[in-house]
Amino acid sequence: MEINLTSPINDLGYGVAGLNILKGLVRNGCRVSYWPIGQPTARNQEDAEIINSCVKHTQLFNCEAPSLRIWHQHDMAEHIGRGERVGFPIFELNRFSEIEKHHLSSLDKIIVCSEWAKSIVESEIKNSKVYVAPLGVDQSLFSAKQKHNKEKTVFINVGKWEIRKGHDILIDAFNKAFNQKDNVELWMMNHNPFLDDHAEKEWHNLYLESSLGNKIKILPRVETHAEVSDIMSQADVGVFPSRAEGWNLEALEMMSLGKHLIMTNYSAHTEFANQENAQLIDVDETESAYDGIWFDGQGEWASIGEKQIEQLVEHMRGCHLNKDKSNTKGIETAKKFSWDNCANKIIDHCEAYKQKIDVSEIINDRIV
Repeated sequence: MEINLTSPINDLGYGVAGLNILKGLVRNGCRVSYWPIGQPTARNQEDAEIINSCVKHTQLFNCEAPSLRIWHQHDMAEHIGRGERVGFPIFELNRFSEIEKHHLSSLDKIIVCSEWAKSIVESEIKNSKVYVAPLGVDQSLFSAKQKHNKEKTVFINVGKWEIRKGHDILIDAFNKAFNQKDNVELWMMNHNPFLDDHAEKEWHNLYLESSLGNKIKILPRVETHAEVSDIMSQADVGVFPSRAEGWNLEALEMMSLGKHLIMTNYSAHTEFANQENAQLIDVDETESAYDGIWFDGQGEWASIGEKQIEQLVEHMRGCHLNKDKSNTKGIETAKKFSWDNCANKIIDHCEAYKQKIDVSEIINDRIV
């Protein structure tokens, strides 16, 4: 099997997916020719060698192989060669703009990471061929580890500062759920590279200047996923009151570590989060998605009101009382979501191209 892949490789959502899908494709015997979006970032020598090897394949790429683009739905025009045009967008809202519809309609196939996302594409794009390939978790990094401080209950949220991720309501819920006598902390690891220093500082102040600000830690950005895993392993509960998620990799990583989870029962993370492995916040309705920065009301996300905040408060209190119990159902669930499984599904969904590469034919084709 051969695939011409276009995607970013960095520490953000698309970049993490791009790297792990590339590695999964290679491990499954796929010859990948890789065109980076932006400058690829490798955190270790092994990743650098795999990336460089796949970039070198572009010199003699197979122009008939499927072209897979892992990127935003409004930017699907650029594809490599004459093979199937396959797009893999990761999106949070339930509607597309006209530009997004135009780009998605140009594809031969669309791969998404959840059944929720598939239902959105099928309702928005007529006659679309949509397939699901759930993203994965690196279980060699995110497996149960010993927690140092067993007395204190540590809640953690990981994911860049955004209204979409419910950071505006999490602080209220934490202050309602606990008081100074409770042995709890809230860790926030949320650096957003798209915010300026002033906007980032406003988020910090919202948390640190609250009534329980002395129980809140703002954690700096770390360089590797191994460091992320070490930090997560020292927490007890992952709390993600998101209005919408394109996947929520951090929640799946917490689940793989055997940690308790509190999440909204809406959008893509319902692919792995359910009543057995997480404390879910009911979503009764959706509302216009607007934050004044990235979302302008084009689509909708979960409506979070007093009822949802009260559920969040109760879930946090319940997890505080039961923090010593491992989330065994979560561990079982996370084992089903590997990057190799994701890559295998992509291979299955892409047009089978098993013909052995003929370098002379490719050279002649390029010259013509």
